[in-house]
Amino acid sequence: MPLSDSPFLCKLAAAWPAGRWRDVTVLVAVSGGADSVALARSLQSLADGGEGRLILAHFNHRLRGNESDADEQFVRNLAAQLRLQLIAGTAAGDLSAGGSGEGIEGAARQARYDFLSAAAAQCGARYLATAHTADDQSETLLFNVLRGTGLAGLAGIPRLRRLSEATTIVRPLLDVTRAEVLDYLQSIKQPYRDDSSNRLEDYTRNRIRLQLLRQLERDYNPRVREALLRIAQIAAQADDFLDQQAETVLSVAARLIPGGVEFDLKRLRHVHPALIRHVLLLAWQQQGWPLQDMSFEKWQRLVDWCQSSGGAAPRVDNLPGGVRAEFADNHLRLTAQSPQG
Repeated sequence: MPLSDSPFLCKLAAAWPAGRWRDVTVLVAVSGGADSVALARSLQSLADGGEGRLILAHFNHRLRGNESDADEQFVRNLAAQLRLQLIAGTAAGDLSAGGSGEGIEGAARQARYDFLSAAAAQCGARYLATAHTADDQSETLLFNVLRGTGLAGLAGIPRLRRLSEATTIVRPLLDVTRAEVLDYLQSIKQPYRDDSSNRLEDYTRNRIRLQLLRQLERDYNPRVREALLRIAQIAAQADDFLDQQAETVLSVAARLIPGGVEFDLKRLRHVHPALIRHVLLLAWQQQGWPLQDMSFEKWQRLVDWCQSSGGAAPRVDNLPGGVRAEFADNHLRLTAQSPQG
């Protein structure tokens, strides 16, 4: 199909020009569903003439019995049809042991990304391409809002993310709707697999897609998805700006110490609270400390300490992930405690 005849291909080519990737190795995550099959077919079409390699990767979660095995066979057939190498993996254990609903989903996501990371290293991939769409972005943003989020959560799914020193995750379909995906597949007469678990309302994300978004479109704003995507774009730009500013502040206001980092609060006292929070977050990420249980209240307490007057009394707080915060003498010291500590 000529590029000019396909809005889907035009959007993909604009978002991720083939000149950036067609001469390197690209690993494409393919579940067998519509989005990932469309990504694989379209990238192969756009890669024509390049010197690089497209390789498909499929992970069988083994969560849906024969249906999961049929998904794997479908992707194997697709790889053969496209004459592309396939790297396949299977869950080593029972992922359903992760609990129910979101617990299973989280365990499956972690297992999948562990496999994809290993597969990317195995084939020397410069990029790992995943098929997240504009619909996924809208659902993710609402999911983050409902559970409580900061600016990064409002930015939703990032277009680019470092997977390893050698490989970057790219999501070139974030501007493409599910309807455009289906139109493209129909135009090239390409079948795909339908994951029955996407219709189960045990999962919060499914309820957001099947219930909440439809109600918002019906009763409040028929273009709510577009509004959510604009919020994500604005938040992503603001988050990127704060990241850049935080790196500058961190370089002059902090120093590494054994087991952590120490801040000179004289250099932070007049910095805006929003930027201080970003500086703390950046330090946390650089140390590799867990973020999940750091609530807004805990971050705000640290920000308040950073803006305390020089004569404030010393304070100590034990934070999630075994991180200890000590405030005294115009310094804030953050250190990771040993398991015995």
